[in-house]
This record gives sequence, structure tokens and C-alpha cells, in this order.
Amino acid sequence: MEVEIPVVIVGAGPGGLATSACLNKHSISNIILEKDDCHASLWRKRAYDRLKLHLGKDFCNLPHMPFPSDFPTFVPRVDFLRYLDDYVTHMKICIRYNRYVNDASFDATNGKWRVCVHDTTLNLDEIYVADYLVVATGENCDPYIPMINGLESFEGEYLHCSKYLNGRPWYDKNVLVVGSGNFGMEIAYDVSTWGANTSMVIRSPVHYLTKEMVYIGMSLLKYISIEKIDKLMVFMSKMVYGDMSKYGLVRPKDGPFAMKKKGGRTPTIDVGCVKQIKKGKVKKIQIH
Repeated sequence: MEVEIPVVIVGAGPGGLATSACLNKHSISNIILEKDDCHASLWRKRAYDRLKLHLGKDFCNLPHMPFPSDFPTFVPRVDFLRYLDDYVTHMKICIRYNRYVNDASFDATNGKWRVCVHDTTLNLDEIYVADYLVVATGENCDPYIPMINGLESFEGEYLHCSKYLNGRPWYDKNVLVVGSGNFGMEIAYDVSTWGANTSMVIRSPVHYLTKEMVYIGMSLLKYISIEKIDKLMVFMSKMVYGDMSKYGLVRPKDGPFAMKKKGGRTPTIDVGCVKQIKKGKVKKIQIH
């Protein structure tokens, strides 16, 4: 089967949904191809129970439809999914689920994209011919577990954070969390509150801020330079957390917003893990 359409979008996450909504507003026909059986599958299937938007809802609205006014500033996972469901309906977004893209090529002779797709439900191949192709598969689409020496013979359980739901199964067990990004810090906090004997591997210097600090910083970005905001963020972090170097947490030389702009690395938004480290309920392991 061959389908001609002006725009093909690959991926029905928030980015793909927002792109489709904007095109619909301009009456440009489009279709979203999603390999899973639902939209926002990362949030729906590969996220832990306690997950909330770490950024304020003012900065996370999708185009042409703000969050409802009664939603909290930091929207919980279940409410965010409800918002996305309403968004798909309200913005009249067309999604073809269970479509796995095998290949996409540009034909210079006619200026068209030829997207080869497999319908995993009906076990059929499809071809979409489009003027434009938008890839909206996200930066966290596929889980990655590095090859660690000895992992193949490890007798315990190991899993990627996309498979983590909550710490209930690990009560009174020894748990090692590898990574000090937002997922790592939040999961370390969560398993420790469930009663696990929690340790955490941190390789690099890291900024740790509260959600409220980041909200203030992002609000001020309209009016103040990144350099000044970074100084404010570091000052506020020191006031709230004190000197954490004795616990093995070292801040980078570059400011948190400068690092985000330079290399895309997001500062860690602390939801309670730093306090657990101070209490000794999360033991930090430094590697180089």
C-alpha cells in the first residue's frame, strides 16, 4: 500500500504531537507513525511511578493548548498523560500506531521522501510518500546498558531505568544506582525511601538544584543574562545544601544553565536525594 501525504512525522511523543498540532492549525495534512500501540509511550510505559514534570507547567505547555488551570505547577505523570490524551483529541491529530519505520530515503528526482513502514499488527508493509519528513523519536527513545566487565556473570538482578517502577521489590536489599542525572538521583531517592540499602555511582561533577530554583531561573532568563542567573543558582544551591564536597558531591566549574546551553547537559533537579546522602541513607561511590 502506498500513501501520499504532505508531511510524515515519525514518533508520537510530545514533540511529534506538537508538530502535528501546529501543522493542523495551518491546514497542512500530516500523519504520525508510531511504532508502539499508544502515544507518549515513554511516559506511559517506561517511566517510574513518582515521576512528575521537573519543569513548571508554564514551560511545558504544548502549542495552542495550555495545561488546565487547576493542574499543579509540577504536573504528575498521570495528569500529564491525561493532558496528552485530551491534546490528541482536541487538536485532531492523526496517528497510525504499530508502524515500525524500516527505511526512509529522499528521491532527488521528484523531491519526495519515501518512507517504508511495517504494520506490526497486520504484518503488512506500507509506503508513505511525503514532501517533508519530521523525525520526532526523542533523545531517550532506546534504553542503553553499557558493557560492564562481569555483568554477564552477575548473579543479582540488573535493569535499565526505563524498566523501574518503584522500590517495593528491593526492600532491605542492596541496590546500586549508576548515574547522577535526574533519573539516577530520583531513583536512588525512591529506592532508599522504600527501605533499600542504597549506593550510588557518580562519575562527574554535578549541579543539584530544587525544582523551585530552576523555575525561578527559567523565569528570569527573559530578563537577565545566563551568567548572572548561573551565579544566582549556585548561590541559592549553596545556601540550601551547604558544602557537599565532604559527601563527594562537587559542582562543575561552568554554571548549570551555561552547561545546558553548551552541551545539552541538564542540571540535576533534586527531589530529596541530597538529604538522603547527608543522612547516609544513600551512599555515594565516586569513580573516575
